[in-house]
Amino acid sequence: MKSLYIECNMGAAGDMLMSALYELLEDKEGFLNTMNSLGLPGVHLEAASAVTSGISGTHMKVTVHGEEEDEHLHHHEHDHDHHHDHDHDHEHHHHHHATPGHIAHLIDHLPLPEEVKTHAKAVYDAIAQAEAKAHGCPVGDVHYHEVGALDAVADVAGVCYALYLLKPDKIVVSPIHVGSGTVKCAHGIMPVPAPATAALLSGVPTYGGEIKGELCTPTGAALLTHFAQSFGSMPVLNVEKVGYGVGTRQFEQANCVRAFWGESQEGGNGEIVELVCNIDDMTGEALAFAGEQLLAAGALDVYSVPGTMKKGRPGHVLTVLCDAGKERELAQAVLRHTTTNGLRVRRCEKYFLTPGSKTVDTPWGAVRVKTAEGFGISHAKPEYEDAAALARANGLPLAAVLEEVKKGL
Repeated sequence: MKSLYIECNMGAAGDMLMSALYELLEDKEGFLNTMNSLGLPGVHLEAASAVTSGISGTHMKVTVHGEEEDEHLHHHEHDHDHHHDHDHDHEHHHHHHATPGHIAHLIDHLPLPEEVKTHAKAVYDAIAQAEAKAHGCPVGDVHYHEVGALDAVADVAGVCYALYLLKPDKIVVSPIHVGSGTVKCAHGIMPVPAPATAALLSGVPTYGGEIKGELCTPTGAALLTHFAQSFGSMPVLNVEKVGYGVGTRQFEQANCVRAFWGESQEGGNGEIVELVCNIDDMTGEALAFAGEQLLAAGALDVYSVPGTMKKGRPGHVLTVLCDAGKERELAQAVLRHTTTNGLRVRRCEKYFLTPGSKTVDTPWGAVRVKTAEGFGISHAKPEYEDAAALARANGLPLAAVLEEVKKGL
């Protein structure tokens, strides 16, 4: 399975993502020719060699009428009030605006595959929704400065087109470094992450740090959340290529997005979270009900084992397994549905066999079989209810049906 892992140790902007994916493409010249023939007014893309902290990569220089914008600035120089004073804006903005509707119309008429345009419109729609939420206005009242909008459309279309050409089966993204401190924008000084970025990254693992400034832009956030199938540590990959998308600003550490491209190892590993607590004042029925509610809330598994608590009291150690992205939600559910006042969190690596299913025909009917494969290992287990139903209907021992299933495996 062809897999893409995007490492965002220095956040992500649209041009950095496009640059990293560009380095993975076989036909780089063809990609640039297509992007420069889209007909976006005054827009030109140039793949420039760049170096950050001694690492060589690509900076995708996107110019509009010959000028390159700083992505970390233009996204915040939009207006959602038709009557605001724009004297503080750069001269090259010309005071022209683009609404989400205008941008959708622009994307619709790009000479790109429909799949690419559908993704691009969905990404821009997410940005518009986030900006509207951040500023408390209807989506239709969000206005972007024209130059910044054209630059961002090129970034979004470029990333969507690059992924269309790569056709990854799986996309995993690392936790995203958002930066810290504040960022200057048309409305004043905003905290990092900016409100629109924070809205787009809701439910996504993020972190700050000592680096001051905005590392993840709304465009970067929207692209990552749209395409990522999961967020977490790097999966087991037979890496074939690594793409480096270099940003323009200089920091003490390498300012780049890394894109790892390769083949996922069969039955590769991943990350899982254990939520654990001790309980000594719940009945068995109440604990069973809590387990049902936790499973309904998205837990992968819930189980308890007997234990001896303080002062020799008998109790139970409750363990809830969940995906990393569900940790906070499930932790709150444990506190809500049990009597515990606290719980422990363990983040674990896991190895697993790839699940599957098949059907085996017997003289009395078909039986479904659960399968699991990987690492040269294979497991098969007949569905009990299927086998039991055939045994009852035909007056047979369960073992006889299971033996027939075994023959067909």
